[in-house]
Amino acid sequence: MGLEAWYMDGSDEDQRKPHRLNPNQSVSLDELRKLGVFYWKLNADTYETDPELEKIRKEQGYSYMDIITIERDRLPNYEEKLKMFYEEHLHLDDEIRYILEGQAYFDVRDSEDRWIRIAMKKGDLITLPAGIYHRFTLDETNFTKAMRLFVGEPVWKAYNRPADDFDIRQKYVASLQGS
Repeated sequence: MGLEAWYMDGSDEDQRKPHRLNPNQSVSLDELRKLGVFYWKLNADTYETDPELEKIRKEQGYSYMDIITIERDRLPNYEEKLKMFYEEHLHLDDEIRYILEGQAYFDVRDSEDRWIRIAMKKGDLITLPAGIYHRFTLDETNFTKAMRLFVGEPVWKAYNRPADDFDIRQKYVASLQGS
């Protein structure tokens, strides 16, 4: 079973719940690719020596890497950080995340501004394109350990929506028209 993604309901219930529509509306990897979201399945148990990860890092130029554990007892200012990650935002660079342990959700906006929830599990590596509106949350297990990859020096700056004036946002929106 590969990556699972679906359109979200509009309920205000706990952000960590699945928020599926009834009936569920799945989103395929092809549909995600059209939004510029790319996915690999890797073996997270061997991430330190994995030639496949090494190959992706070389091909994509991901020179920077660190690991973040998101869990109440491990992450300082846990509650504030979770709130911040869940604010709708964009970055001027791609966001690359590789789940080493646990689970989490990435939500991205489709071309019609609808939320798609992407369920991330151990071994899932995802890239979100610069300029896409997105947000992140844990699921109800309240734990994930993720590798953050970056081209060059990392810039963790998030621009909360509305951020439509950025060139990168306009470039991203233009790239959707072509698909």
